[in-house]
Amino acid sequence: MRSLTIPPQIVTIEPIGYVTAANVNDLQAQLTEAVKSPNYSMYLIDMGKVEFLDSAGLMTLVSSYRLAQSLGKRLNICSITPSVRIIFELTQLDRVLPIFDDRFAFEASLNEEVQMTA
Repeated sequence: MRSLTIPPQIVTIEPIGYVTAANVNDLQAQLTEAVKSPNYSMYLIDMGKVEFLDSAGLMTLVSSYRLAQSLGKRLNICSITPSVRIIFELTQLDRVLPIFDDRFAFEASLNEEVQMTA
């Protein structure tokens, strides 16, 4: 008997520009709504178009990550620009949050997981 692995439903969210205390509420609401949705089990935040991230933006990502974990879901981040990556490194959140170089690396990790379970 062969079992088939069904890929998780993935939501991709792409913040743009500056993610700061001045505008983070919209991103927080979008992430919270997505993570609480029963239709999805995995989230990818593509940061490729984010030019700047302040502490409020960083805390939004961390709180969304914790919410996803508490619900048994996975939140991943990819395509962090060099100027934003420094913030993750300084806070050492690059060691806590699952961060991928780009979407291809994220997708490759999913393919590896599927192959390991097959």
